[in-house]
Amino acid sequence: MTKENIYILGIESSCDDTSAAILCDAKILSNVVASQKIHAEYGGVVPELASRAHQSNIVPVVHQALKEANITKNQLNGIAFTRGPGLMGSLLVGTSFAKSLAYGLEIPLIDVNHMQGHILAHFIEESGYKKPPFPFLAMTISGGHTQIVKVINYFEMEVIGETIDDAVGEAFDKSGKILGLGYPAGPQIDKLAQAGKPRAYQFTKPKVAGLDFSFSGLKTAILYFIQREEKVNPNFVKENLNDICASIQYTIIEILMDKLKLAVKQTGIKHIAIGGGVSANSGIRAALKSAEKKHDWTTYIPKFEYTTDNAAMIAIVGYLKYLQNDFSNFDVMASARLKI
Repeated sequence: MTKENIYILGIESSCDDTSAAILCDAKILSNVVASQKIHAEYGGVVPELASRAHQSNIVPVVHQALKEANITKNQLNGIAFTRGPGLMGSLLVGTSFAKSLAYGLEIPLIDVNHMQGHILAHFIEESGYKKPPFPFLAMTISGGHTQIVKVINYFEMEVIGETIDDAVGEAFDKSGKILGLGYPAGPQIDKLAQAGKPRAYQFTKPKVAGLDFSFSGLKTAILYFIQREEKVNPNFVKENLNDICASIQYTIIEILMDKLKLAVKQTGIKHIAIGGGVSANSGIRAALKSAEKKHDWTTYIPKFEYTTDNAAMIAIVGYLKYLQNDFSNFDVMASARLKI
């Protein structure tokens, strides 16, 4: 008797990207993302505008995901959605839509923690990408989160270090704002840094005990440094932009790698997986590959499209929960500060 395929619809709406994905067992058939460009005008995500855009985007995005996967909604076995953490207004759109569709189709509803999605994206069946063995350390780095997580199995995870203020993505974006770069600044800093000298300027790394992170002090140090230099030379940023970006990126990566080395030392775990939008940064990827050789680590970097917020990562968690009959009640509520 052949096993029937399990089709899961994943819905992600935690911030400013509306995404829907169709998964057949552990393989992604479609992964559609509608990004919201309007926030660039404001230098950051405006929650009210984000939730309105999700309302406009969610039906066409789900429709497109089904079309690309070449299935109908009646073939779905379950619907997985991001319950949190994230922006409350944005989460409510995805939660309400998922509930309504699951109820109408009379199929299971599966709530997913966004951060678990970033970690378990590594278990999507993807040619050329290896899966980390348990236990492993996951470093999730994005615009809203910076965490080191000890992953025992699919659903047993322990946060052993996290930011006490700004996330690493905020550090990139706020530094970019100081330099006059547009939003989001992270990819721009990465690109400019590749033509600059990483040790051109020294920035003090914050002293934070244990495995926790802090980035707000670095942002302040960069601001004061730029103000000081511009008093001497008003064209300082323009003339030295590549070197400044390279030095900022180098310092941020050093902070991340120092904590990761300490986490490996404390846990004895040498399998390291990264996830989240900032894991697309070329400098971080290069530092991890270097550490792999230098410290005998095995590193796992997901496919680029699974690093930023996307529904494929929500669908894979939904599939793993479906296999365990771990379903949600229809009175489940979105939670902006949901913990792993």
